[in-house]
Parts: sequence; C-alpha cells; structure tokens
Amino acid sequence: MTSSAFPVLPAWAQVGEKRCAHIARVTALLDQWAAEMRLTPGEAQAWHDAGRWHDAVRDATEHELRALSGDNAMHPDVLHGPAAAAILERAGETRGGVLLAVRWHTVGNPHWDRTGRALFMADFLEPGRRFMHADRAFLASLLPRDFDGVFRQVVRMRLEWTLREGKALFPESVALWNSVR
Repeated sequence: MTSSAFPVLPAWAQVGEKRCAHIARVTALLDQWAAEMRLTPGEAQAWHDAGRWHDAVRDATEHELRALSGDNAMHPDVLHGPAAAAILERAGETRGGVLLAVRWHTVGNPHWDRTGRALFMADFLEPGRRFMHADRAFLASLLPRDFDGVFRQVVRMRLEWTLREGKALFPESVALWNSVR
C-alpha cells in the first residue's frame, strides 16, 4: 500500500486533479478503516486497490467508456466502474471481490464481499463531499465498530438521495437494498 497524499494510479488512468484528490481521500479512508479493524494484509490490500482503481477512468469520454466496457446500454454516469473492471481483468486482476467492487461501486451490488461494501461506503463518506458533513463523518468514525449497521445506513441514504433527486433506480441498487434491509 502507499501512504502518499495521492495514490499511485495505473498508466491507463484518465483522471484530472479533482478526481485524483477524491481517489486519494477514498483510499485514505479505506486504509484507515482497514488499520482500525485490523484486517489481514491481503484484505487491506484489496480495499486499498479497489479504492485507487474505482474512478481511474472516470474522466474518460462516453465513447471510450463504452468501448472499454463493451456496454452500449448502461447510463453513461455509471460506465466508469465496468470499464475500469474490464481493464483490470484484461491486465490479469483475479480477485473477484475487487473486480465486483470496482465494477458496481456507483450503483451497488448484493453479491459484494466486504471489499465492495467498504468501497461503496468510502466513496459516499469521504470527507471531501460537500453535503451532510457531520452525519457522514459520524458514520465514517462508527464504521470500524459497526460495519454492517453503517453499510445499511449508507445504502438507505444513497437510495433516498436518488429518489429525492428524481433519478432512476438501477436494478442492482434495488437488489442491494433488498439484501440488507
């Protein structure tokens, strides 16, 4: 793992400075939780890698993301996860939990292991986001002691936001909620 301010990104990454800072905050939060929870080195590395790869192609064009992911139907805002996972698979990544985490980090997936769940929470709870600072900071601090409870709360909050904003619910998001409620 790296402890620098910015994570080491792969050569294929397409991110600007703002996105790189987000990735650094997500990865730092995952590393902090892994240490506080005393994860095995292998699981801690999986969390770290999922964090640094989850948005690695977030700034690519829709055309590039569709070509990378092979998906011509998915909403453009969520293509970066499947595209990054496809690149990782082609590069030889074999950790199924990491691939599933990266692929579905934006919408959720009911088949996640702790790596996917941790990434979903870190992406939402990272301190650089500009809403609900106190609530999100409280949940982030509580996570090492109540992983499942915080996960359930984050899933609920994300779904409520999606509905409040009038956005579409993805089938994976609904299945995730039904798996944790």
